[in-house]
Amino acid sequence: MTRTLAIDLGGTNLRAAVHGGGTALQALTHEAVPSTLEHLQTRLAALVDEAGDVAAIGVAVPGLVEGSTCRWIPNLPYLDGQDLQTLFPGLSVAVGNDAQIAMLAEAVEGGAKSLTDALLLAIGTGIGSAVLAGGRIIAGAQGGACSFGWACADADDKGEDRSGWLERAASGRALDAIARGLGLANGTALVAAARSGDGEAVAALEAPMRKLGTALAGAVALLNPQAILISGGIADALDVIKPPLLAALRRQLPPHLRDIDIRPGIFGSRAGLVGAALAGAAGAGWRHIR
Repeated sequence: MTRTLAIDLGGTNLRAAVHGGGTALQALTHEAVPSTLEHLQTRLAALVDEAGDVAAIGVAVPGLVEGSTCRWIPNLPYLDGQDLQTLFPGLSVAVGNDAQIAMLAEAVEGGAKSLTDALLLAIGTGIGSAVLAGGRIIAGAQGGACSFGWACADADDKGEDRSGWLERAASGRALDAIARGLGLANGTALVAAARSGDGEAVAALEAPMRKLGTALAGAVALLNPQAILISGGIADALDVIKPPLLAALRRQLPPHLRDIDIRPGIFGSRAGLVGAALAGAAGAGWRHIR
């Protein structure tokens, strides 16, 4: 097994670990993401040295990737146009969208291990997504396939350049806004209130979950996955959000698709690191699972 440095770059945090096989990781750091490209290059070079004799690097990034080149990373614009392979000419570098990388982890060792077709939604500040179809993670013509946060079930929505309708309607930040309207601190507090039986909180969660379920029905009808995996911060709230989400989803589907299963991903916040490690070890063809 190739010894690999796994890097999970988020909009605000950088996680790194060394991988030598299976899903076991040796954590190296969890820190604020560098604010400039020069700082990132310096930090990654230091992590390579700290990791020791690694032969490959796997990197998860929060945006559009084509090959090893970052095309559009909204929260880290200094990466736009950067070919990460050129930063480490002596190493094999595999780069992927963070949701697709999370799907790799779940498909190889996690909640989608026994599946050939699945949909993953990573719901946190925004909504990321990935599709496993016929044992392969779908990339699309330019690496931007399955950008489900941009799905729209509102013909009157005027659109926005940096976030899609579904992200604005049902992401973590949407739940934060709903919570503040009820005098609660954030979406976590809203979920906790709903879990405790607060009727107002339960009702407030139904609207975004109804929107999510309605949009999700289109993806299920298009792809016919065996299961939907939920990852990201919202996965911990699945016991609360699943009933209204599933009701809206099934209402918009024909009978033969209504038995679709919704389940949490196994790796949670570790999915990016585990997937980055597996991608780095697999190399450029990491999207071909089986």
